[in-house]
Amino acid sequence: MDFGFSDKVVMVTGASSGLGRAIADAFASEGVGALALHYHSSRDGVDAAVAHAERLGVTAAAFGADLSVPGAAERLVGAVEAAFGRLDVLVNNAGAMVQRSLVSEATNELFDKITALNYRSVFEMCRAAIPRLKAAGGGAIVNISSSAARNGGAGGSVLYAGAKGALSTFSRGLAAELAREHIRVNVVGPGLFDTPFHAEMTSREQLARIETTIPMGRAGRPEECAGPVLFLSSDRLASYITGQSLEVNGGRLMP
Repeated sequence: MDFGFSDKVVMVTGASSGLGRAIADAFASEGVGALALHYHSSRDGVDAAVAHAERLGVTAAAFGADLSVPGAAERLVGAVEAAFGRLDVLVNNAGAMVQRSLVSEATNELFDKITALNYRSVFEMCRAAIPRLKAAGGGAIVNISSSAARNGGAGGSVLYAGAKGALSTFSRGLAAELAREHIRVNVVGPGLFDTPFHAEMTSREQLARIETTIPMGRAGRPEECAGPVLFLSSDRLASYITGQSLEVNGGRLMP
């Protein structure tokens, strides 16, 4: 299947590992015109993704930034434009739970940190990308949310769920705002996936309990989230889809 990416410049944030790395590898396998891969602290993971893309004949480069810092997104998108001359697809994958905490025990500082990374950074990335996407004649933004945006989270993840819920609502509004500019905005909402994200924040016992609630009986593999992202990024396959949230969770959440 040809997704139509051969002349597209694609940027993926948080591409060092987990879902971001799988998404980056999937774009590389589809022969994108150029691949811009963002990292914060894990440069080695992105370097490996760049090397993988180059082995497939795809031009790729790593770009570092702490997207929780105001202004970092504009500098990052500007660096990608300077390197590749344009931007056609933006996948906002960077994010983290940061820390589990009950709302009654959470500090303002923790709230600000979680919100800055999971919501404000995406707003800033989209704001920076919009004029570049317009200059390219249109394009696609795919924001990675979470099933927690739908169910409110659990086990001390309410602040994270709230930020992801805000992101999902923001994405729908932005889709309406940009539709006449030929810029599509959609959301992918992953459930439980076998990634470092869950390995770091969730105990094995918790993971085992969650798996028993998934109709498909297992956690997802990272590459199983990459396909939906590529589909929504493709003007050839998803040209009439915007403002939608595609839930990828093995049937655990069926909204």
